[in-house]
Amino acid sequence: MPTNPSPHLFLVVFGLMALAFPLIPLVLARLWFRFFAPRKPGSVKNSTYECGLVSKGDVWIQMKVHYYLYAIVFLIVDVEAVFLFPVAVAYSGLGWEACAAIVIFVLMLAAGLVWAWVRDYLEWK
Repeated sequence: MPTNPSPHLFLVVFGLMALAFPLIPLVLARLWFRFFAPRKPGSVKNSTYECGLVSKGDVWIQMKVHYYLYAIVFLIVDVEAVFLFPVAVAYSGLGWEACAAIVIFVLMLAAGLVWAWVRDYLEWK
């Protein structure tokens, strides 16, 4: 007597749960907003509020992409440290394949860091 009548039943159940898990809280939040949220529209509520001052001029300003690139390089180096920590803990038990994979990983990240350095993305302007 098989315990799993269909090999695809797990995939169907997993797919339904993957859809239900995010959708149920969204539906509950929408229902809560529809039935319990206060409705008090008005000129004060619908106006733009920025530090208590009335907005003047165009609110769309051009941001420098340079700052975002600096942040992305920082995050990549930070995540690199998180990935290297388990390797440092279990270094004595690893084979040469794992060490070679880590060396390739570090070399790829170093190449990205050199690329960012050559293009002056690491200069704070």
